Amino acid sequence: MTISLNQAGKRYNYDWIFRRLSYTFQSGGRYAILGPNGSGKSTLLQVISGHQQQNEGSISYHLQTVPVSADTFYRYCSIAAPYLELIEEMTLWEALHFHLQFKPFIPGITPEKAIAAIGLEKARDKQIRHFSSGMRQRVKLALAIFSDNPVLLLDEPCTNLDISGIQLYQSLIVTYAMHKTLIVSSNDEQEYFMCDQHIAILDYK
Repeated sequence: MTISLNQAGKRYNYDWIFRRLSYTFQSGGRYAILGPNGSGKSTLLQVISGHQQQNEGSISYHLQTVPVSADTFYRYCSIAAPYLELIEEMTLWEALHFHLQFKPFIPGITPEKAIAAIGLEKARDKQIRHFSSGMRQRVKLALAIFSDNPVLLLDEPCTNLDISGIQLYQSLIVTYAMHKTLIVSSNDEQEYFMCDQHIAILDYK
């Protein structure tokens, strides 16, 4: 899927987060949105995902040559971000099956394999409210990476992960996500190690 921004800008009140951003994310490309904390990386990712509306310019989506409306783009992307919450009353097993009602996993991945891949077999029937922050992040990454969508959006994907969790994240990306259009918002090279194209958000202030 190709995502094109044309002179896009986002502001809160009178403060512009970014302006005049024209950029095309090509299908299958790997991109990192870089900048210091508070610079607007997450805001740009939310605009791309459709969670927020830009204040100027436009954004378009194309699956091969077929236009995709902004209202239906969510069907073609998955996202993992610190501000997206899991349903705490559900067990891990229930959360995976609930997710599958809306987005299927990539071929060959079942809930059992997903749980094993993130090393949470012993927490299968445990409510997410009792998960540590690192365990929750593993679940968020699994739901995003294993979803059968052409676009994967990641906002600070190694948040709350220890060394083994970071290694797991990198392994999941290499194994399951390198064929997708990847856009990572980060200022940590461990998170965007796979990205060969970089966008500096400060260039659009």
